[in-house]
Amino acid sequence: MSSHILTFQCPDRAGIQAAVATLLFNHKAFLIEVTSHSATNGRFFSRSVFAGDQGAILNIEAIRRDFAELASKFDMEWELVDTSRKVRTVIAVSKFGHCLNDLLHRWQLGVLPVDIRAVVSNHPDMRALTEWHGLPYVHIPVTKETKAEAETAMMRVIEDHDAELLVLARYMQVLSDDLARKMSGRCINIHHSFLPSFKGAKPYHQAHERGVKIIGATAHYVTSDLDEGPIIEQDIERIDHKASPDDMVDIGRDIEARVLARAVRWHAEHRVLQNAGRTVVFR
Repeated sequence: MSSHILTFQCPDRAGIQAAVATLLFNHKAFLIEVTSHSATNGRFFSRSVFAGDQGAILNIEAIRRDFAELASKFDMEWELVDTSRKVRTVIAVSKFGHCLNDLLHRWQLGVLPVDIRAVVSNHPDMRALTEWHGLPYVHIPVTKETKAEAETAMMRVIEDHDAELLVLARYMQVLSDDLARKMSGRCINIHHSFLPSFKGAKPYHQAHERGVKIIGATAHYVTSDLDEGPIIEQDIERIDHKASPDDMVDIGRDIEARVLARAVRWHAEHRVLQNAGRTVVFR
């Protein structure tokens, strides 16, 4: 059964959800799932999944036309997508392949609803893994002197593959403000959750020296503020004094992989709506 996802946000007021439900009912749509949230800043967020009632074939263009009028009335930002269309994605990676490997595995299993088009990297290390999965691997070396040219080349890959999403799967380069703006709301990063406590090289070794008892990871949208974009997902695991730095690295990699996979999946399923510097995530 063909289904569609409708997401929107707007100033909060009475009657919004009733008006949307009535419009869809009038078009013979059957609501499969409806979630909403009234935020403290006066914004209303909603995600609905619907299909044709009793197998009816929906006139999606008519629904779009009528919803555009409704959206104007309520000052909505909205999107209507077919659930069968997967988000075109490019993945960026450096030398650490745990997140890339996890994403590619989930993608091949069909449990990650994205259409991975290519992998780009500033190192050659992940070529064999990528090409084993039948994907193009674009090696774009980066130095301080060539960073601008490298970002131009990365953007060309994104445009050539008509990618809607860029996933930084432990891509160890800071994106420029310009690239961050171009990919606003379309670029997801993963990092350990020691920030800002332990920056730089070997953060897990720094954490071990301080006797840290919790290891975590954060997936967020990329902005010009380094590692401070709107958070999509986080997770943690407790450890104790027996954990060595190597143990902490292994645990951290597992957390990073699963947190990034959740964030990518929720984005691809249109479950994440941005609310200023925060997110509303309809899990």
